[in-house]
Amino acid sequence: MDESVSHSPTPDLAELRWTRLPRLDQPVLLAAFRGWNDAGDAATSAAKHLARQWRTKSFAELNPEEYYDFTVARPLVHLDDDGQRELTWPTNRFSAGRVAGTETDVIILEGIEPHFRWGSFCRHVLGVATHLGARLVVTLGALLADVPHTRPVSIYGSSDDAELAERMQLRSSRYEGPTGIVGVLGVSCRQAGIPSASLWASVPAYAAGNPSPKACLALTEQVAGLLGTDVDTGDLHHQSLVYEQEVDELVSSDDDAQTYVAELEKAFDNSPDVDPDDPERLVQEVEEFLRDQS
Repeated sequence: MDESVSHSPTPDLAELRWTRLPRLDQPVLLAAFRGWNDAGDAATSAAKHLARQWRTKSFAELNPEEYYDFTVARPLVHLDDDGQRELTWPTNRFSAGRVAGTETDVIILEGIEPHFRWGSFCRHVLGVATHLGARLVVTLGALLADVPHTRPVSIYGSSDDAELAERMQLRSSRYEGPTGIVGVLGVSCRQAGIPSASLWASVPAYAAGNPSPKACLALTEQVAGLLGTDVDTGDLHHQSLVYEQEVDELVSSDDDAQTYVAELEKAFDNSPDVDPDDPERLVQEVEEFLRDQS
């Protein structure tokens, strides 16, 4: 990847705040958004972890004024090194880099599900993807599901592109109902002729208030496998062990919770669908989760 700025952004991308324009070779765009697409902060945490591992550098942001209700997603105030007040606004930031040990370039978009103008939002995301020659868009999500925290995280992958679904061993989604920005972006990709896939991790519903490094780890490893590389996940493995211990303590203090988790473990162990290559159970949970958000 050439880090230099080769020319100015095209006029149709002027709403973005560009700091540079990287030259990339058919990159893969990874996108994750905070909000109800992001149970346990797993999707955005995975995107941040990959950005750190691959040392991606920011090159553009979407103007938050156009997409957010600031009484819902409030800006944050903090003091700089000189004691002066500074503001941090809700941000959707693009960064780019080279996947370590490969010839693959990536664009990572990490941000917040917008409140307004979803169509315009997706057009700008796909404008960046098209302008930089992206060959694939992969969205990351996480959902609350009836799964035990003591078992491996189930990952569900889908694509509306039949050729891509067959090549990547994904499923074609049959879901109909309410959707989030991840679903809207996926449809926008299909309409624009850009191949796309979506990866979802399951997070225990009874631990909804806890960030889930275990689901983050599962998504991170899934993306690394998709791109044919390995990622250092030592810190995520440690955080996952701590997470399991904390949830163990939470569950052990409630007899009903212990019974419930034991039932989930039994159902998981006896399910014919625990093989990640045949995730019909998780497909149903994804669809139920999306409908519940209406």
